[in-house]
This record gives sequence, C-alpha cells and structure tokens, in this order.
Amino acid sequence: MTPAAKAPLTLYLAAPRGFCAGVDRAIKIVELALKVHGAPVYVRHEIVHNKYVVDDLRKKGAVFVDELEEIPPTDQPVIFSAHGVPKSVPRDAQKRNMFFIDATCPLVSKVHKEAMIHERRNRDILLIGHKGHPEVIGTMGQLPDGAVTLIETVEDAENLVPKDAENLAWITQTTLSVDDTRDIVAALQNRFPNIVGPHKDDICYATTNRQASVKAIAAKCDAVLVVGAPNSSNSQRLREVAERSGAKIAQLVQRATDIDWQTLGLLKTVGLTAGASAPEILVDEVIEAFKSRYEVSVELENTVEEDVVFTLPRALRESAAELDVTG
Repeated sequence: MTPAAKAPLTLYLAAPRGFCAGVDRAIKIVELALKVHGAPVYVRHEIVHNKYVVDDLRKKGAVFVDELEEIPPTDQPVIFSAHGVPKSVPRDAQKRNMFFIDATCPLVSKVHKEAMIHERRNRDILLIGHKGHPEVIGTMGQLPDGAVTLIETVEDAENLVPKDAENLAWITQTTLSVDDTRDIVAALQNRFPNIVGPHKDDICYATTNRQASVKAIAAKCDAVLVVGAPNSSNSQRLREVAERSGAKIAQLVQRATDIDWQTLGLLKTVGLTAGASAPEILVDEVIEAFKSRYEVSVELENTVEEDVVFTLPRALRESAAELDVTG
C-alpha cells in the first residue's frame, strides 16, 4: 500500500531567535567554572529560565539552589543567575566567605546602575515590570525598601500618587513587551511631563529584535509556536506579540513533545521562534516534529543581524587562562 502523501506546510523561521548574549554568557560562566574548579558548582536560582539548559548543566555538575542557606560550607564557586540579585545576596555570600561569581546580564546591571544614580539624585523611582520576576526582585533590591515603586499596567500609571510629582524617574525590566511598555511610559509622561527616563531603552536589544521578527511573520501564519519556558518573561511576551499581530493561534512550548496538535488542527503556514533562553536544539526538534507530519518547506525570515557579545568575568577568564582551559 502506498503511504498517504503529507500535506504541504510552509514554516516561517523567525530570526533572530533563541539565545541572547546575556544568556550565552551566563551558561558559559557555569560551564567554564565547572572546567576550572570541577564539580560541584552551586547556582542560585535557574541560571536562565529554560529546563533543558538547567538539566544539562545539572548533569555536568551544577547544583541549583533557591537560597544561599542551602549551600554547605564550601570553597567551590557560587554563581548568581543572569536575572540579577538584590544587594543582600552578595553581602550574605561575603559574610559566609563564599567564592561567588556574578552572571548577571550586563544589560540588567545597566538598569541597576540607573536606579542607583536616580536615588543619588533624590528621585522617586518607578520600575515598569512584572511583580515577582527575579529580575524585578533584583532591581528593586539594589535600593532600600520603599525606594522603588513597581508599575505593571497603564492603570497603575494612571492611579499613581507619587511623593514628589516633579522629581520622578522610570526604568524597566529588560524583557517586557515593547508595545505595552510604550503605552505605560506614555501614560506616565502624560501625567508627569518632567519624568526622567533612560538615555537608552532598558528593554534589551534581544527582546526588541525577537518581538519585531515575530511581528513580521505572525499575520501570514495559521499558528505561531514560541519555544521557551512558561516562567520566561521574554518567551511569554513573544507569544502575546504573535497573538496581537495576527496569528490565529499562538502557543508556547518547552519542546516538541508539548505541541498541542489537536488544537492546531490542519495547518498550511506556521511561524516558529524561540525565547532568549531557549537553545537552538529545541527549535530543531520542533522542526523535525512538523516534518514527521507535513511536507515542510522552511523559509527564513531574518529582520536584523545580531553581533552582540559580552565578555566573561575577569577572574574566571584569568583562572581559565592559567589552567589553559577554554570556554
């Protein structure tokens, strides 16, 4: 019997997608620390929000903990995640004589510095972001309790009663929806014309680029799949952007086994992207899953080239060089 012919499917592969420079740097920090110092290497919180990445590092000898108190007395490295930490965390690590390495993304550190500059200039600081996200906790934790007010929505901006309406500044989480943030900032500027913003957008280049690439393909797709973790802010924003930009269906999947084929139904066009903490191997896995069901034609939709690279911490680089270990 001749097997039934597969239905044709055009798969629009968004680019850029997947790892950003900050995520790539954080993962390399853990991997290089393992090569230089051996296992175990302790990591406070998920180094990045992706189960596949975390599980892979765990197999190599990384031990993930929620808090420093879970780490026994040790001379082994303790690494802080890419999302950044409150100032209290390195302070506690120093009290316990821990050897710690900060893998905070440099673009998150930029926001931390902005917050501290605003405080020195006696400004009331508004942080646009999502309550409970590790990056928001880390940014608010750079300053004393009450120094930063969290703004999550336009409604929050419209209802804000500041201590000094003439002396305000705003900063943002780096992984927000560009469009949502623009609306919140507009509401703040409408109410407080003298409010001070960042010299350069806090939403990082990778978040902005990935959202733009999804907008470029969403309207012509029956469905858009975003490879990423449910606790990944930038991945969730990609799914929302796809939905708002015309995709009939937008799904967030951690890997190919999570695809809801029944909901998708018979497709003719699919868009595919990945959050900034999702490795390309998971994108390939999804493509293969579609190829098993469809006669797939892949079209690359590249909106911008990225060439951003962040250097590794100096101490780790020097240790690796002494031992002739490469990253």
